Amino acid sequence: MIGQNREHLRRFYQQVWDKRRAKSPLAGVEQIIAQVIEQHPEYHALISDPQALERDFNVEDGQTNPFLHMGMHITLAEQLGSDRPAGIRSLHQKITLQTGDAHQAEHKMMECLGLILWEAQRAGKPPDEQAFLECMRKLAG
Repeated sequence: MIGQNREHLRRFYQQVWDKRRAKSPLAGVEQIIAQVIEQHPEYHALISDPQALERDFNVEDGQTNPFLHMGMHITLAEQLGSDRPAGIRSLHQKITLQTGDAHQAEHKMMECLGLILWEAQRAGKPPDEQAFLECMRKLAG
């Protein structure tokens, strides 16, 4: 998306959110990021907090990393926009019909995405698109 540096990514989220609130024009991925942030009002104060650039969010402490959560939504938005891996868009539609809400469908899909990313990182390999699609097929029933 925009790089691997955590502070840089978080600063970019903040800049996009500042632009959205100022009603400045947004381009490309900025529009997706702003939309995802808007869908998560529980994170608005955090995104506006300059100290959030350095903050750790530990699962062990029962914390969800809001930047990771939003990043997964952004990843899914980009995948759905390009239908890559091929078939993800139709699977999203099926899961959306089941949940009755596209945002909730993405939350279910994020379970698969998180698993595939974790497995890829652990194995030191690229994410397995076919395993991702298979996981999603199971969700879609």
